[in-house]
Amino acid sequence: MNDLIQKYEEIEKRFVELEHQMTEQAGNQDAYKTLTKKYAELEPPVHAYRNYKKVVQSLDEAQLIINDPTADNDWRALAEEEAGELETRREQLESTLQLFLIPQDPNDTKSCYLEIRAGTGGDEAAIFAGDLYSMYSRYLDLKKWSYETVDMTPSEAGGVKEIVLFVKGTGVYGRLKFEAGTHRVQRVPETEANGRVHTSAATVAVLPEVEDVDIEIRNEDIRIDTFRASGAGGQHINKTDSAIRITHLPTNMVVTCQDGRSQHQNKEQAMQLLRAKLAEKQTTERQDTEASTRRTQVGSGDRSEKIRTYNYPQSRLTDHRINFTSYNLPSFLHGNLDELIDALISADRAEKLAKE
Repeated sequence: MNDLIQKYEEIEKRFVELEHQMTEQAGNQDAYKTLTKKYAELEPPVHAYRNYKKVVQSLDEAQLIINDPTADNDWRALAEEEAGELETRREQLESTLQLFLIPQDPNDTKSCYLEIRAGTGGDEAAIFAGDLYSMYSRYLDLKKWSYETVDMTPSEAGGVKEIVLFVKGTGVYGRLKFEAGTHRVQRVPETEANGRVHTSAATVAVLPEVEDVDIEIRNEDIRIDTFRASGAGGQHINKTDSAIRITHLPTNMVVTCQDGRSQHQNKEQAMQLLRAKLAEKQTTERQDTEASTRRTQVGSGDRSEKIRTYNYPQSRLTDHRINFTSYNLPSFLHGNLDELIDALISADRAEKLAKE
């Protein structure tokens, strides 16, 4: 706790210095704007710290009355009641102060792309990928986040080979990013005559939306192909070559978009998805060269890493990163994911706090 107090004493000192500097630089618009931004960032933690100091002082005063043998009994009883309330408040503020010290992911507030792809397991993997799509779409509906299909490749046996959604809303990436990784299912497929349990998998990727200025894509570095869209989408889909495929030549990365109502709309959405993928690639490469740098998702976040198992015979869901197990699988499949995501966020914060 002493280390925490020392850190906040330094933060408060810096906060006071910024107040003086803002007064001195009031006539310098650029400098004042920079100082104001830093001041606004420090204001919430400093406000919490000052409240914490007031609570500690009041708690000390209440303890003096409680420990005073000459104090009136009624007065001491009031002090004991107040001390209990102050102790609870002190603990709450301590937790708040610790959370303020956790480095924030600047992408957490952004919208994102959610990709689901069938993995090992053939037709059953595609059916499972479709089940994950249903689970996430129900969750997005519960959160009242808007989303649209960027690309989808259906499977002839049912489900999807892959599907890409663009999910729009404040704080979307901060909650969905923990879904990235390999999801495994254990169940008896409908085509299994002998009732044997099969294991198959699907991968999920979550990419934060990237602004145009974040990733520059040169015209000479891309090849754009048009083709006739397939699958759901209305009668227009069979009449025009509106689907777009963009190949990024330096990386050989390919993205497609065919669910928009026009070629222009599909091109714009495909470019946005390409930027998100290139940004993720840059981040991954940077983190791979810095062994001490932790991924922004619980665990390594690598897509080859098994993060969760859906066991149908036991009605069990297990998240292997935090040893979370529930025997109410149907509830999660119906989109009730907040309990699990909250647990993942708490584990992520605890790990970051341990490193502070």
